[in-house]
Amino acid sequence: MWFNGLLDLSVWQLIPVTLAMTHITIVSVTLYLHRHSAHNALDLHPALKHFFRFWLWLTTAQNTKEWTAIHRKHHAKCETEEDPHSPVVLGIRKVLFEGAELYAASATPETLERYGQRTPEDWVERNVYSRYKALGIALMAVIDLVLFGVHGIWIWAVQMMWIPVWAAGVVNGIGHYLGYRNFECADNARNISPLGILIGGEELHNNHHTYPNSAKLSRRWYEVDIGWGYIRLFQLFGLATPKGYRPIAHYVPGKQDVDVETVQAIANNRFVIMRQYRKRVMEPVLKQQKALMDDEIRPRYRKLRQLLSREVSLIKPREKEHLDTVLERHEMLRLIYEKSHELQALWRQRGLKPQEKLQALMEWCREAEASGIRYLEEFAAHLRAYSLRPAG
Repeated sequence: MWFNGLLDLSVWQLIPVTLAMTHITIVSVTLYLHRHSAHNALDLHPALKHFFRFWLWLTTAQNTKEWTAIHRKHHAKCETEEDPHSPVVLGIRKVLFEGAELYAASATPETLERYGQRTPEDWVERNVYSRYKALGIALMAVIDLVLFGVHGIWIWAVQMMWIPVWAAGVVNGIGHYLGYRNFECADNARNISPLGILIGGEELHNNHHTYPNSAKLSRRWYEVDIGWGYIRLFQLFGLATPKGYRPIAHYVPGKQDVDVETVQAIANNRFVIMRQYRKRVMEPVLKQQKALMDDEIRPRYRKLRQLLSREVSLIKPREKEHLDTVLERHEMLRLIYEKSHELQALWRQRGLKPQEKLQALMEWCREAEASGIRYLEEFAAHLRAYSLRPAG
C-alpha cells in the first residue's frame, strides 16, 4: 500500500531496519568524529570519511568542526567550570537530559577557533554541511517517508534522538557518574559497561580518558569494543589504519638494571603501573592491616581500599579527613601511600631532565627495597624489568 512507502515493510521488519540505521550513525560518530577527527588516532580512506560526513549531516545536523572542537575542549578542561558537559560540575540530570543543548551552547566562535583545527574546510563543508545544517535532517525525513510511508515519521524521530540520548546524554553523563574504573585518570570518567556494543565501544569511557589517543578502547580481556572490530574490518579492505593502540612499554623478565628506558617505559605505561601497584602492594598490605584496625575504621574498610588508590583531586573533603585519620594511625599504610605518590611524581613533575628522573626512580627503588615491606620490595624489582624494547 502507498502509505507503507516504496519498501512496503511490516513493523517487525522496520524495527531492525531502524536499529541498523541508528547503528550506522553510532559507528560514524565513534570512528569518524571521535577516533579520527578529535583524537587523530585513526586514518580513514577519503571515501569512507565522506560517507560518514554525509550520513551524520543527514542524521544529526552536526558538522565535524563543532563536534571535534567541543570534544577536545572537554578533554582539555575536564571536570572544571569550562568543561562543556561535566556532570560533576553541572549535575547528572542536566547532562543526561540536556546534552544536545549543552553541545549547542558550547559551539562558540572562540571554542571553534581554538579547538577546531585540522577539520574539513572543503567546498562541500562550507557550502552544504555547515551552511545548511537543517537541510540534511529534512532530507532524511523525506527519504524516510518515501521509503517507509507513515512509519517514516517515528523512524525519523528515533534517528533524531539517537545521538542526543546515547552520546550526548549517556556517554557524557553516565560515563562521568556511574560505572567502574580500570585506571585512576585525573577526571571522573568511568566505564559504563565492559560490553561496548550499543554505543560503538564508547561505553569504555574510563579507558578512553586514560588513553585518549588510542584507536582501541578496550583494555581488559573481558571488554568488547565493537568500534575496534569495525576498524579491523575496514583495515582488511585498506579503508582504515589505526595509528596507535598499544603502550610502547615492555616487561623484560630478568632485567635488573634501571636505565632511562625504564623511566620512559614506566611513564608511558603509568596507568597500568599504578593499577599494578594497587594490586601488588596496596591491597595485600591493607588486608594485613585490617586486623589491626579499631572498630571505628574497620566498617569502612572497603571505602578505604578505594581511597588509597583514588586520584587525589577526586577525593571529597570528608573522605580526605577519613583517609588522613587512618594514615596517621597506621604507619605501614602511610608509607605505601606516600611511596605511590612519589612514584607518580616521576611523570607529574614538569621540567625534570631524563637523568633526574632516572636518579629519582633509582632512589625510589632503593628505598622500597629497604622498607622491610615484602610487597613493596617485590614491586621495586618488578619496575626494574621494564624497558622500551621487548625481550630478546
